[in-house]
Amino acid sequence: MIIYQASKSQFLHHALRDDIEDVVSRQYRSATGHGAGPSEIQAWKHSLLEMAKVLGDDEIPDDAGVAIEYQLPQSSKRIDFVITGEDASARTKVIIVELKQWSESRRSEKDAIVWARRGGRAGEREGTHPSYQAWSYAAYLQDFNAAVQDGAMALQPCAYLHNHPRDGEIDHPHYRAHIERAPLFLARERAKLQAFIREHVRHGDRKGALYAIENGRIRPSKLLIDSVAGLLQGKPEFVLIDDQKVAHESILEADARAARKKQVVIVQGGPGTGKSVIAINLLGALIARKRNARYVSKNAAPRAVYEAKLSGTFTKTRISNLFCGSGAFVNDEADSYDTLIVDEAHRLNEKSGLYRNLGDNQVKELIRSARCTVFFVDDDQRVTLLDIGHTEELRRHAREMGAEVTELELSSQFRCNGSDGYLAWLDRTLDIRETANPTLDTAEYDFRIFDNPADLHALVELKNRANNRSRVVAGYCWKWPSKKDPTAWDIEMPAFGYQRRWNLDKDGSLWIVTPGSVEQVGCIHTCQGLELDYVGVIIGPDLAYRDGRIVTDATKRASSDQSVKGLKAMLKSEPEHARALADAIVKNTYRTLMTRGMKGCYVYCTDAPLAEYLRSRLRMAPEMADARDGETGSSVTAPVPSNVVPLRRVTKEERDAGVAAAPVVDLRFAAGGFSDTQTLEDGADDWVALPDWVRPQPGLFVAQVVGESMNRRIPNGAWCLFRANPVGTRQGKVVVVQHRSIDDPETGGRYTVKLYASEKVVAEDGGWRHERIALHPDSDRPGFEPIEISVREGEDSFLVVAEMLTVLTARDG
Repeated sequence: MIIYQASKSQFLHHALRDDIEDVVSRQYRSATGHGAGPSEIQAWKHSLLEMAKVLGDDEIPDDAGVAIEYQLPQSSKRIDFVITGEDASARTKVIIVELKQWSESRRSEKDAIVWARRGGRAGEREGTHPSYQAWSYAAYLQDFNAAVQDGAMALQPCAYLHNHPRDGEIDHPHYRAHIERAPLFLARERAKLQAFIREHVRHGDRKGALYAIENGRIRPSKLLIDSVAGLLQGKPEFVLIDDQKVAHESILEADARAARKKQVVIVQGGPGTGKSVIAINLLGALIARKRNARYVSKNAAPRAVYEAKLSGTFTKTRISNLFCGSGAFVNDEADSYDTLIVDEAHRLNEKSGLYRNLGDNQVKELIRSARCTVFFVDDDQRVTLLDIGHTEELRRHAREMGAEVTELELSSQFRCNGSDGYLAWLDRTLDIRETANPTLDTAEYDFRIFDNPADLHALVELKNRANNRSRVVAGYCWKWPSKKDPTAWDIEMPAFGYQRRWNLDKDGSLWIVTPGSVEQVGCIHTCQGLELDYVGVIIGPDLAYRDGRIVTDATKRASSDQSVKGLKAMLKSEPEHARALADAIVKNTYRTLMTRGMKGCYVYCTDAPLAEYLRSRLRMAPEMADARDGETGSSVTAPVPSNVVPLRRVTKEERDAGVAAAPVVDLRFAAGGFSDTQTLEDGADDWVALPDWVRPQPGLFVAQVVGESMNRRIPNGAWCLFRANPVGTRQGKVVVVQHRSIDDPETGGRYTVKLYASEKVVAEDGGWRHERIALHPDSDRPGFEPIEISVREGEDSFLVVAEMLTVLTARDG
């Protein structure tokens, strides 16, 4: 998502003639549904004016692309400023600019870390060096956005600290490697930054790089389970971003200090913040430093999956020396290890052993056994009565054992499509905590409520065909008869013809990666600490909606579920505490299940009122806005031979099965209908597969552009991808225009494809209206003139029906 995009000339107009912070703020609210904070608005005001001064250079082309606040795919992080265009060799270049208002900073001995006043908070705090930040964002974008990879775009990161002097701190040789990858420009170095931009952007964004980036399909996410072998061999599988990098370097520093004094590091972070990624990264880094380190997890599932992925790369003995359970330290001597990395620390128990009759306290034993103990914890993922590893318990034992405590927090979201809003919505919806997110925009994250569990499971199985990364899970509310009788069904819902078995016996801890296991249903014990692309969640009768609120009933759990064992006895001795604890366990269980999916979560509720409640708190992705100001019509699509389109034809059966496709439209004969996406699609005779890098969305269609008037951008006869009824500014975009009194000069068709430019005047009501519109050609051939349209107040004969996103080639098919 790009909050603001324009050409350089448009940006300069907004920055120098309007209040740029107000323009961006309005677009931010429109895109996100909520306003920006005062500190962010002030940052836009000052830093964007400085960038306007930079782009005031006449040698930087006016039609270079400008984007502000681009949200990285599947992340909550945003790139401050992007400039797009072509270099002298006509290669697409994308300049990524990290902007800072700092006037001073202080060097840290940690790699890529610097002290500075950040985000308006009082006092200094550690964070990534701006050059590392810019480079890491570029590397992340390269990894995830297919348009960047397939479009042969070159990314050029840099940082601009327009108030910061060159003082030997921010530009210290300690940061040389990072500054070489992403040049650092400081106060009074505007000319150097201008020269850097001129070097990479000699021509405008003629190929629509901003369109391609914003609409690019997101590459399949890297899963930690597929990268563990590379990480332990020292390969850079993941780029650590912002607070992840700070945590990683701080823990390595604590490991070094542990030779003098026992260290405990507590890293708090919610789902998708990268706790396990950092943990495995650390294990690899410590191995490289010849440290005696272990990865520890109470959950058997993550350990089993990692060990399976390492088979053939490491010996069994080596693997067993790297991964162990939390109950393995009962009899260890003090400081037997250099560093223990404890993942999912909230799942630690007091006692160890099969019968929970060994040891004293797992937290205490772990701290005792290592010079440095690192706990990764999320207090809201406590899912059994036996879980004791909450943050205060970790602090207490660390203090009692005389350890120096370092506390860190991870906030960057890299799951659930990077939607912080989804996590906040989920917490509020499940009544875990009050947040400012009463509704969820499903455009942010693919969240759906199903009325039939069979339909939910069928969709998850369809998603799983792509890469074996989708599964169905459920609350543990059904018994396990298939354990004794393999022919028995565990989860049965006769009204829907739905019959499934738990995974627990056949695949055990490896269920989440075992081929074919998508047919089964998993539970909290085999998926916590792991991630999927899509997760289907069956919510059992232990969670319901009554009298306007969420209610829980842990007694509805199956008798075979050990997570609430002992609840009846606790209800007798401590009824209020027991009810509160059981309520938290049920809610935390579903919160954990519903945050396993990186791309989507599909839910079926056995309680119908709960399903309606969840559905009432969704804001569905809107259809494309009607840009025709009320004009109506129907779409008539001429047949187009499929063999002339450089994309594969898609049948109706394939579309029904979920294949991403777009209708083919003949622009010369299509008459109206563009305001209604459904009408446009219903009138199509042919559908073609979208390129892999394109993200499916309402209103996409494919059409052929004939003629030479736009040949710098669109070769004669090229097939292009369009989006019907574009919203936002049209200035500088290639658009499809319909006008009642004109025909395309080359084809005589009802529509013309041209570069849009308009002049506006202030209206009497304080708003604005078009005075004149020009549709410009972009051709290397002489003789093509702009189409000038004088727009009189109230006239309704002019219509922009679509914008061109990209030219399609045979390679795209």
